[in-house]
Amino acid sequence: MHIRTAFPYETTREDIRIPLPDGSRLYARVWRPVTDEPVPVLLEYLPYRLSDWTAPRDWQRHPWYAGHGYASVRVDVRGHGNSEGLPGDEYSATELADGVAVVEWLAAQPWSTGKVGMFGISWGGFNSLQIAALAPEPLKAIVTVCSTDDRYDNDVHYMGGSVLAVDMHAWASTMLAFVSRPPDPQFVGDSWRDMWLRRLESLDPFIHTWLHHQTRDSYWQHGSVCEDYSAVKAAVLAVGGWHDPYRDTVLRLVEHLPGPAKGLIGPWSHQYPDRGLPPGPAIGFLQETLRWWDHWLKGAEAPSVSEEPAGAGSGADAGVDAGAGAGADVGADSGADSGAGAARGGGGGGGVMDEPTLRAWISESHPPATVYEELPGRWVGAREWPSPQVTPVTYHFGGDPRAVRSPQQTGLDAGRFFPFGNDADLPPDQRDEDAKSVCFEFEVPERLEVLGRARVTLRLALGTPRGQAVARLCDVAPDGSSTLVTRGVLNLSARHGRDRIEPWQPGTTQDVTFELNGIGHAFPAGHRIRLAVSSAYWPWIWPQPGSEEGFTLDPKGSSLELPVWTGESGEPLSVSDEPEQSEPLGVIQPETLEEPRPERLVVRDVARGTWRLEVDPRYGGTRIYPDGLEFSEDALETYEIDERDPLSARTHSDWSIRLHRPELGWDARVETHSTITCDADDFLTSNEVICREGNEVVFHRTWEKRIPRTAG
Repeated sequence: MHIRTAFPYETTREDIRIPLPDGSRLYARVWRPVTDEPVPVLLEYLPYRLSDWTAPRDWQRHPWYAGHGYASVRVDVRGHGNSEGLPGDEYSATELADGVAVVEWLAAQPWSTGKVGMFGISWGGFNSLQIAALAPEPLKAIVTVCSTDDRYDNDVHYMGGSVLAVDMHAWASTMLAFVSRPPDPQFVGDSWRDMWLRRLESLDPFIHTWLHHQTRDSYWQHGSVCEDYSAVKAAVLAVGGWHDPYRDTVLRLVEHLPGPAKGLIGPWSHQYPDRGLPPGPAIGFLQETLRWWDHWLKGAEAPSVSEEPAGAGSGADAGVDAGAGAGADVGADSGADSGAGAARGGGGGGGVMDEPTLRAWISESHPPATVYEELPGRWVGAREWPSPQVTPVTYHFGGDPRAVRSPQQTGLDAGRFFPFGNDADLPPDQRDEDAKSVCFEFEVPERLEVLGRARVTLRLALGTPRGQAVARLCDVAPDGSSTLVTRGVLNLSARHGRDRIEPWQPGTTQDVTFELNGIGHAFPAGHRIRLAVSSAYWPWIWPQPGSEEGFTLDPKGSSLELPVWTGESGEPLSVSDEPEQSEPLGVIQPETLEEPRPERLVVRDVARGTWRLEVDPRYGGTRIYPDGLEFSEDALETYEIDERDPLSARTHSDWSIRLHRPELGWDARVETHSTITCDADDFLTSNEVICREGNEVVFHRTWEKRIPRTAG
């Protein structure tokens, strides 16, 4: 990692409040280049609290963009952080309308050229894409990282029409804790307590809404760009990682967007690709995106002639209230395409739109492990997607019909749904999972590279109306080790569409086809391709009533189709630069004397036949900020099941958060507890929030809900 301390522009930073049409004001932090000329604006728009939670990450990129001549702006969503108003559901119509208003306000500032770009990862990538679909005129380009165009079938709620146990609950619980955090009196003054209490009184756990919509209805269609790709007018750079659950969005966007679109998929987890978190290799992502912004916000293609630094670093912090329209949100780029030569690994030459439509990493075969500092592999480029350099190759199964009756704990070795670069994120050796599945194997006589989405067709007979099929594609080495390559899930009641429920007629045999998640992977000669089919996948997938009976799979009529890459990359790909960031914020993470608990711990009660998975998500722990804020958080997720009983499934989450400013005598604490259980007919949810100021309980509420199981 190269820490950049000198830039073409000196920069300033100020905190402002952006007015909305209804009179509410959103809290914003603006980094601007010191120049008399107007500049383009870059916007990152999130609910995750710019004054603390994302501040370390923000400091890595916003000052960097400002130093290269852009006004880079970080805004808290309404009802979060230090913004006014009440929080709502994720990607609500209000959130998106506010985002449009912010884009238009930024474009109208005297220091703005009127051209705006949006970027973000995860939530910020989601709403960048969704706001682009609303097509505000100033929004010319976006960079959407680890995001989705399909809120129903490619998010944290459902997969293949099945309820996601692992992140449906974990993320709802996380957001319940996050929404309950108070504004910071250092930034909003004495009004913080009243703002906090109004927010708390408006709370309703997200899980209630998400479980009430178990098929792809209008609730999920809202914000799903796949409903109408033609609505997106801005140029789109879509970025993902093969270890991120959203990577298929990149493939769909470059296939379906009618306007300018490029895709980039690396070996990464759910992180910005310059952060250096496993698995790598990391890339010079800020340089890569600078070329994108220069092209679309400045019309520049040539390498910059102003790359020599005009001055160092950042200026003073200013706490400014921009009021009704004066003030600050910033954006300009210094010079033309100031990072282009370096981002391509040297030289000048063509522009970003002359490069391949999709640039993707193909990983070499690797032994199974839960973390990799770097994965071996190479970059390839496809000039169009779908690519004529991808050839579908079909492998037909053989043998007699096989009963698939996986024990309910099948899936404990699935790894984390959202890998963040932690030590226990990725799936370990799959041999134990394979033993609980029905497997079909195919020899690899010569090297085989796959790029895209595999597809399986299964001929199934069920004795019950409900069930799900899970398919895992594994790379089996000569020593027998089994590395998970990719996987897919189908709720069998969603086999004819995610928008409907069609129970299986017991005793009938039907063919079902579904895709596995996209991947770039090379199978070496002498290895074997293993396709493992199971009827359970806990805790990723919430088990269906009666699913302990499984199904019968008839190999005759069943097959695996692989997208085989036959191309070679004969052109340089601009993805190899050393990562570069601005100076870090300087957050301190104090050492503790306590032994850290395991990230993922599996506990088996042999006599009872029960299994418990304990997960510490390790989002951030305790940190001390340069302005004196002491911020601590702790979370533990628990997933339990009886290996014989799908109705025994139980998820539980505990959160505790403390925000402490000793110099102000401010001490606020949030505690949440969330549980989901089920019977054959309903999900039963329980949520509790306790908030304290010092030792005084200022808010305490519990919610108990019984929600009918429809598709779930």
